[in-house]
Formats: sequence, structure tokens, C-alpha cells
Amino acid sequence: MASALTTYEQVNDLEEKKTLQMMQKEVDRYISQFKEGYFSPLAMLARMSEELGELAREVNHYYGEKPKKASEAANTVEEELGDMLFVLICFANSLNIDLQTAHDAVMHKFSTRDSNRWTKIEGSGIEEGEKENGDN
Repeated sequence: MASALTTYEQVNDLEEKKTLQMMQKEVDRYISQFKEGYFSPLAMLARMSEELGELAREVNHYYGEKPKKASEAANTVEEELGDMLFVLICFANSLNIDLQTAHDAVMHKFSTRDSNRWTKIEGSGIEEGEKENGDN
């Protein structure tokens, strides 16, 4: 079985890798063609919960003790993560949240607040005092 990364590379080997901003713009272009537009925040949260349940089901089938029924569709963890990402991007767009900015803020929070919380593997990641771009 191919990894998700390998599958992505096979499907998109000729396409440029998309940034979060590019994905947000692509989803916005898609949603903007419909009169209904984005759902309300509460409806988005409900949709996200639905997709999370579908992801949990796939993870349980693939990694857990509960095999799929023969009558169930052959969804994959990758597909369900893609659905989650789409709904997350819709949610962020509907609230005018830049996911790159949100990501940067949470990474800063984790790298400062939790900097000594876990046992680091020597020689991996950003060492104390290094910048994110790899400069010393």
C-alpha cells in the first residue's frame, strides 16, 4: 500500500505544490460560484464534526479492531482527511481567517510554551537559538 505522500506525488507530479493561501483562494473561487456561499459558523462546525466522525470510522477500520462491512464504501483515511481540510478551509474563509497566519501563531505558541515539555531527539528540528529558515 502506497503512503499518502507517494499517492499525492503520483497524482500531482506535474503540479506546483499549493500553499495554504493558494488552497484558501481555490476553495473561495469554488464556493463563490454558488448563491448560497459559505454556511454559517454553526453549520460549518456541524459539517466538521460529521467529517471527523467519518475520519474516525476510517481510522478505526484501518488501524482498529473493527473491520468494514462488505457493503460499506471503500473510503480511505486520505480521502477523509481531504474532506476535513476542505471544510476547515471553508470555515476559515467564512470567518476571514488566514490559515498561514493561524499556523504561524500556533507554531510559535508550541515552540515557546512547550519548548521543554517533550524529550527532543538530538540533531532534529530547530535547536534553541536557530531561526526557522535554518540560519544560525
